[in-house]
Amino acid sequence: MLILAFVWAVAATPDSLIRARIASVPGARVAVVYRDLSGGDSLAIDGDSSFHAASTMKVAVMIRLFQDVDAGRLGLDRRVSVTNRFTSIADGRPFGVDLKDDSDSSLYARVGQSVTVRDLLALMIQRSSNLATNTLIALVGARRVDSTAHALGAVHMQVLRGVEDSAAFARGLNNTVTARDLATLMQAIARDRAATPASCRAMREVLLGQEFNTEIPAGLPPGTRVAHKTGQITGILHDAAIVYPAGRGPYVLVVLTGGIPDEHVAERLISDISRIIYGRAVERL
Repeated sequence: MLILAFVWAVAATPDSLIRARIASVPGARVAVVYRDLSGGDSLAIDGDSSFHAASTMKVAVMIRLFQDVDAGRLGLDRRVSVTNRFTSIADGRPFGVDLKDDSDSSLYARVGQSVTVRDLLALMIQRSSNLATNTLIALVGARRVDSTAHALGAVHMQVLRGVEDSAAFARGLNNTVTARDLATLMQAIARDRAATPASCRAMREVLLGQEFNTEIPAGLPPGTRVAHKTGQITGILHDAAIVYPAGRGPYVLVVLTGGIPDEHVAERLISDISRIIYGRAVERL
């Protein structure tokens, strides 16, 4: 009996629990990276596997924006004209973002008007506005966003373009990321390394205002503060977070998923992984 109990205790490690939970979803492709920012503990499952980035690339756009603010190139109160006309990186033709495919509709009523960078930034992160994202990428440049991510250590991340560039998508010209890349960016924000300390604090506040909370936050005790960014396209669902448990230092958790047609199944998978990681970090599972 003691031997059996020992075998069960070994088998029921967080790593094995997460792998078993992933295996319970047929066809799921999942990557997980966890880093305790105070204790040095970590866990990685397929951390270097590449996924379509979906909206998680917006974290890198935010970092580039704040670095430009720090350098005096840009002000958060600068007003930018909103247009729904962008240039494809595939063929140079114009394209627009479809309101029906956007998680935020409010900005479309302001096309032709000027909006502050601060407001566009909040819409891009907290409501995952595609129109705000493309407007900001046109302002700072996708290549500079990509270089910024690489300079911070997210060396396999690829930011080529804004969102809904259908011609580019058809040619396989997509933004891609690994769980390790996103964990590196979130850790840089958490530790005041992504920009100046003041700008990193501002980024964390923006991330804390995230309005979509059915993934990593759903696996945590109510009231737990989570600074995070989600990403979703058909068959893809991601979440990248800095988690602030009560009474201890923060940790970073990134979960990337693909191959799951039902988004609710993917949400439950991510929230269950979040619950297991919380047990490891806080309850010492």
